[in-house]
Amino acid sequence: MLLGKFQLTTISGGRFQIDGGTMFGVVPRSLWNRVFQADDNNHIPQATNCLLVRTGQRTVLIDTGYGSKLSQKQRKIFVAEEGDPLLTSLQTAGVTAGDVDTVILSHLHFDHAGGATRIGGDGTPVPTFPNAEYVVQTLEWETAVSEAPELRGAYPLENIRPLQQADQLRLINGDVEIVPGIRSIVTGGHSVGHMALLIESAGETALFLGDICPSTRHLRTLWCMSYDVDLLQTRRMKPQLLEQIADHGWLALFDHDPDHAAARLSRSDKAEFVVTEAMAQL
Repeated sequence: MLLGKFQLTTISGGRFQIDGGTMFGVVPRSLWNRVFQADDNNHIPQATNCLLVRTGQRTVLIDTGYGSKLSQKQRKIFVAEEGDPLLTSLQTAGVTAGDVDTVILSHLHFDHAGGATRIGGDGTPVPTFPNAEYVVQTLEWETAVSEAPELRGAYPLENIRPLQQADQLRLINGDVEIVPGIRSIVTGGHSVGHMALLIESAGETALFLGDICPSTRHLRTLWCMSYDVDLLQTRRMKPQLLEQIADHGWLALFDHDPDHAAARLSRSDKAEFVVTEAMAQL
């Protein structure tokens, strides 16, 4: 779809399944199962709705899904797609890996940064996008590469170290313009350096929420993921961002919603925020 003069396209980084409880934290299943019905294994479907932004001057990809490096055991656990769904989806959109000049990673968990690298001809991980600058918040990067034992498994280094080794990494600090028309908003909450992305063109605005609000089922302030490292910060930031979306008529972009990649929102006395218009994809 067109956002002002920008072309926005939903790019799938791969669908998967996950335990429903992890996506809703302390919210009882009896409540969240009304809006996100789980199967007999308590699994719910998840998307990785990455976003391609073609500005006319730049070809930008926001997030990269889980990529093609998962082991067979991991693919079985997550019921993840085979192959490289990210590159397949980009090809469908008429874009090659070499066309992408900027990759922005909202944070560095495996389901957002896994597709940033792939296995090269020599059997080692290399950047998936050879001509791209990869943009990450400094705090998120430092946390991810710290190798702190409590973060083991959260940040697989094969997803991110090759970006630095290839001299394709750009670290930013705080809320900055990354490329003309795309600006970072540091939210914290889900991870220490998590950021949302504000996209503006010709008077129209969209907000890529990342995991501060991963789906249309997470619009309530208290409905947060068990993965959030700072739950109170998520509960502070999410309603602030949703208020701006609803009050200013922005487009909300959801990274894990399996049914709706984007939506228009309005305030609600009973439910805080509700979807007024939903889009399966852009």
